[in-house]
Amino acid sequence: QVHLMESGGGSVQAGGSLKLSCRVSVYTVSRVCMGWFRQVPGKEREVVAGIDSLGRTHYRDSVKDRFTISHDSTFNNLLLKMDSLKPEDTGMYYCATNGRSICWFPVRASEFNPWGQGTQVTVSS
Repeated sequence: QVHLMESGGGSVQAGGSLKLSCRVSVYTVSRVCMGWFRQVPGKEREVVAGIDSLGRTHYRDSVKDRFTISHDSTFNNLLLKMDSLKPEDTGMYYCATNGRSICWFPVRASEFNPWGQGTQVTVSS
């Protein structure tokens, strides 16, 4: 069975926007520390943003003020709204939890699992 599923990626021009969604079926997203991550082939998976049960958020410097992570409590989804996209934002985006209720920021990608199939984001110049 699929426990989480990322969606919402696509191809956009620089400066465009996308909203990613992570549907979770086996736990309540607002009760745990969750994160969005991205990966480019040949490089380590990197943290994009995190959010915990207290609603606290944290972002990597390169996306601060452009991305917003939030809970969609109605449908138990984790969201990532991305504005003013840049080519360097290109990558496969994943969501996951580290099993804790409160995040210790900055979070480490190695603590999060399992990973879904991801959703591809491609930003063209």
